[in-house]
Amino acid sequence: MQDIQEQLAALRQRIARIDNRFRTAAVSEPEPSFVQEAVALALAEALPGDEVETEFGTHFEMERTWAAHTFHGSADIGALSELPHDLLHAISDGIIPSAPPESWAFLDTETTGLAGGSGTYAFLIGVGRITPSGFHVRQFFMRDYGEEASALAALTKYLEPFEILITYNGKTFDQPLLETRYRMSRQKPPFGRMDHFDLLFGARRLWKLRFDSCRLVELENQILGVERQGDIPGAMIPYIYFDYIRRKNPSRLHPVFYHNAMDILTLGCLTGIVPFAFQAPERAPLRHGAEMVGLARWLRQAEQHDSALTLFRRGIESGLCDELLFRTMWDIALLEKKLDRVNAATAAFVDLTVSRNPYRARAYEELAKHYEHGEKSFEMALEMTRCALEIEDTVELRKRELRLLKRESTRKLRSLD
Repeated sequence: MQDIQEQLAALRQRIARIDNRFRTAAVSEPEPSFVQEAVALALAEALPGDEVETEFGTHFEMERTWAAHTFHGSADIGALSELPHDLLHAISDGIIPSAPPESWAFLDTETTGLAGGSGTYAFLIGVGRITPSGFHVRQFFMRDYGEEASALAALTKYLEPFEILITYNGKTFDQPLLETRYRMSRQKPPFGRMDHFDLLFGARRLWKLRFDSCRLVELENQILGVERQGDIPGAMIPYIYFDYIRRKNPSRLHPVFYHNAMDILTLGCLTGIVPFAFQAPERAPLRHGAEMVGLARWLRQAEQHDSALTLFRRGIESGLCDELLFRTMWDIALLEKKLDRVNAATAAFVDLTVSRNPYRARAYEELAKHYEHGEKSFEMALEMTRCALEIEDTVELRKRELRLLKRESTRKLRSLD
């Protein structure tokens, strides 16, 4: 046992020495100037970008452009500049003010890990913008850890003309991570003056009932019809960057820059699609029943009840899987009841009792309540309760049955008098 413990201790020390050597080489020790020049030249040759100098040093930047006459899948790039200024108002519950599309910054980062915290770097930061000539993506890249401050300073300056920040899960991940990196670099984050719109929440409301995943790349494929070529899984990106830091070979960075740029382009195109559904639900170009139901739930939450009912019914007419169909029928019945539309609510509950489904017993119970309290028909209420008991025997239903039996007996005795 003692030998094993000694071997483990020796192994731990060896691993610690190796880790310390790589950490020191990567972060602490500056590289000779001729090595830095060679790396910069190799990167410039591999990727069409430039070395940029700031008061904090240098870093690498690259820009891609998709012309206004081109398409990203089914999305018209040129149409983005014509988006209404108040497009984000409804989907953000009135928080995002009106602003021209040219003042929207679409941001995404590639990082050294997904855990966040002070040890995670955003080594590549991409920002997309809409112009009349097309969609542009500027990418800020730190060729080593020492270039972080320069890249962040350049990002701050670049964001100055923009009023609104648009991300996909950026409120949870990208913005907090960048704010941490700014603090670590002793710089002020530029996000405080910008209104932040996270498209993820709207996309989930609209599509979580239709798709198993609302990941950006999945929606890009399912909604825009784009099949990426030459992309790389996001989970592999940190390893590619670590390999670049060790080997200084920029050739493997192509898929990383491509992945980041495509995510931002897709974010811009989906921003031209998702908010329209929330701005004018009755005119939304929805083609799938599950989308309609997802939007109807948001409208119900926003207390736009009539619009919600219209979309719930459109969803049913468009076709739904059984699970979603019966849930939607239940939602319609409850909403009609909430609006005190007795006849419509009763009809909706009756529809749920016709066939086997997860809401059948509850529909019978709701009908029992209606006949007991609304119609004062204890006999019918008792019959509905017993129908519910045949499906689901619960303490509450048994109590209701006993109470109705007593009330029905009392009614009969009084009628004899």
